[in-house]
Amino acid sequence: MDFEQIIYSIEDRVAIITLNRPEKLNAWTPKMMEEILQALDRADKDDSVRVVIFTGTGRAYCAGADLSAGGFRLTDSSAREQKVHRDTAGQVTLRMFNMKKPIIGAINGHAVGVGITMTTAMDVRIASEAATKIGFVFNRRGIVPEGCCTYFLPRIIGISRASELILTGRLFTAQEGLEMGLFSQVVPPEELMPAAKKIALEIADNTSAMSTALARQMLWKMLGEDHPMAAHIMESKCLSYMFSSEDAKEGGAAFIEKRHPEFKMKPSRDMPGFYPWWDEPVFPDE
Repeated sequence: MDFEQIIYSIEDRVAIITLNRPEKLNAWTPKMMEEILQALDRADKDDSVRVVIFTGTGRAYCAGADLSAGGFRLTDSSAREQKVHRDTAGQVTLRMFNMKKPIIGAINGHAVGVGITMTTAMDVRIASEAATKIGFVFNRRGIVPEGCCTYFLPRIIGISRASELILTGRLFTAQEGLEMGLFSQVVPPEELMPAAKKIALEIADNTSAMSTALARQMLWKMLGEDHPMAAHIMESKCLSYMFSSEDAKEGGAAFIEKRHPEFKMKPSRDMPGFYPWWDEPVFPDE
């Protein structure tokens, strides 16, 4: 599959999705949304892919919506499929939310508007020191937040800090984002991808793909529950399933024998019968 506005590659069981409109600072378009959705689908179905990394070409990660190229307006084909407007960034973060594979954001430069909201559905965010302009600037443009960031951002940095960033729309640096907990690391530009790949390989080299898929979904889906009993119930079901699995036998044997585990189970075929355990909400037609 050929892409026009992103690059999709696989290295060492890691899918790398690179926003690729450097002449436009990787500004967001409906075409980019469609290509990202296709790339995420491809990565999720490919058992050889264990982790996904997002990054950008050039000096920006994503400078926001490209109004000259349609901004958040859907392409004609997508618009015909939808009776009412749907936020394009939100469609991407919702797809990320249901991924079986962990997602790491390697934020190589400026990330404004959709450039930062799309990262809030990622599991880990690492930023380059070159990312000196980051902002949820929507209120300053006379619009409102998107990308489901009003759901994700307060869960990452807390409601007070999220409110300040969204209500003021001010710009901030990667270092400030680190101090708030938005980023887990801020590194020199040349260390960004090595740092992201190091985390990705920690997952790919040492963990069961099945365990990772189930754990990732429990982490995200439990955010919406109102009592820890929901986590206890689902953890118990997943533990029961995995305790009798080939991966659990291999993990235990590898530990006892002091060797590297060779996990064989695949999310494409081995997910438990109760997965998915949630009812997927549907966007209303009108």
